[in-house]
Amino acid sequence: MKSLIDIHVALSTPDDMDVWDDRAEEASDRLNDLLFMLYDRADDDSSVEQLEKQIQKVWEIWLEDEHLLDIDMQDLSDWVDHLLATWDDADSYEPE
Repeated sequence: MKSLIDIHVALSTPDDMDVWDDRAEEASDRLNDLLFMLYDRADDDSSVEQLEKQIQKVWEIWLEDEHLLDIDMQDLSDWVDHLLATWDDADSYEPE
């Protein structure tokens, strides 16, 4: 039930993006774009646990990825679609 998750709680702030130095605000905006895409495209009946793990994966993969600000939005959109299409179940991702 994705409606039980408040996506705003999972969003980043520039303070979270300290590795980006003077581009922290831009990086935060881009990460938040990814998180909103994920939330908007997730099935309404997605379990809370599954969506939380997907949100965590977005954070872990993209927080310090050097391509975050270089990749275009269409490619990021495709990445989110791929994540959702290939997610087997709530146990398919275990954080490192």
